[in-house]
Amino acid sequence: MASDSLHAPRERLSTETISMHQAITSLMEELEAVDWYRQRADDCEDADLKEILLHNMREEIEHAAMCLEWLRRNSADFDKELREYLFQDGSITSHEEEATS
Repeated sequence: MASDSLHAPRERLSTETISMHQAITSLMEELEAVDWYRQRADDCEDADLKEILLHNMREEIEHAAMCLEWLRRNSADFDKELREYLFQDGSITSHEEEATS
């Protein structure tokens, strides 16, 4: 894997760290693609093309969700925080204050 975004020499990184880097980088790329497709759909004047762009956006959301689930399954830290904050009702910041107090 060639990556300009590694911040330490590859040979000094564990296999686990490399896998986490791959997942995090992929998640970032998927979220960026969601943003691009959404913007293009908003700017598009052709209804058929707009629907295609929104379809593509939803597929990128699916890919992002799969990367996020891989991170949850393979990192105790991600697992803890995702279980704490996802699918909670009420104010997110109030929940954070309760969880950390």
